[in-house]
Amino acid sequence: MTEQQNIDTIRTFHDDLKKRLHQCIIGYDDLMDLLTIALLSDGALLMEGVPGTAKTTLCKFFAQNIGGHFGRLQGAVDILPMDVLGVQKYQQDTNKFFFSKGPIFSNLFLVDEINRMTPKAQGALLEALAERQVTIDNETICLPAPFIVIATQNPYEMEGTFNLIESQKDRFTLSYRIKHLDVAEEVSVLKKGMAGSLNPGILDSKDKLVEDPSEILAMQAMVRSVYASDDILSYIGDLVEATRNHPDIKLGISTRGSLALLRSAMANAAIQGREYVIPDDVKYLVPFAFAHRIIMKRESALSKITVDSVIDDILQTVPVK
Repeated sequence: MTEQQNIDTIRTFHDDLKKRLHQCIIGYDDLMDLLTIALLSDGALLMEGVPGTAKTTLCKFFAQNIGGHFGRLQGAVDILPMDVLGVQKYQQDTNKFFFSKGPIFSNLFLVDEINRMTPKAQGALLEALAERQVTIDNETICLPAPFIVIATQNPYEMEGTFNLIESQKDRFTLSYRIKHLDVAEEVSVLKKGMAGSLNPGILDSKDKLVEDPSEILAMQAMVRSVYASDDILSYIGDLVEATRNHPDIKLGISTRGSLALLRSAMANAAIQGREYVIPDDVKYLVPFAFAHRIIMKRESALSKITVDSVIDDILQTVPVK
């Protein structure tokens, strides 16, 4: 295959995946794009939204279509690190201990309502998000490949939630804030509900778009070959630098954040059918790559200056190379 044929394969995969997702999900086109981008860039996605906005349904159906092993953990205050990673168990007949793997040993790991878990349980994800491995009883164990984490969280002002620490949020490649559907979309959901077509279980789980996880690994390798010019790299560098010097920002984007933006832009170019990154790829992904990483100054937050408005300001003032 030529390089363009490889890229066309990715575009076709993404288009077919969205068509399948829309069989059960109304709206959320941007979120569907971000799920594919996180998958193809070997990343992780953090979604925030109130309960009942189809976050879990979308993730389950997404996992059902890409093959591999799907693991899920429901966040709660009594979750322990071993509930995430696994635990050593004693086998009486052999008089030996064996390791029982936790749900994190999956190709796609969904953590539902992650901020209902205590910081100790949340911390069990840090090594996995950054290094694709876990350490248990001084033994390092690699996670399956491909490995993608999708986490959902409730808004922080809701009861019984624990804010994710900055270092953990920084390990998520992208974030997305889910909004309520408009009236027309809400009516479409009601009609699908009356027809009984909102449950992913109605679709044949054996009919997967991708049967073998190695196909995902091949597409990830194709994405890594997408070309980003020196001007694109400089533009990303200028955007990141602007967050570090902005008068309303206390903590700007880390180097991990700039790499996340670049890799996501490369994946976005691929799903659009291009072998190269353009400035619009970067601009589109800046809000999703930056919003969860930026920490505002206290006085700016008290003045009702939002992260979104600061990101808009940066995009308007930093010139494209």
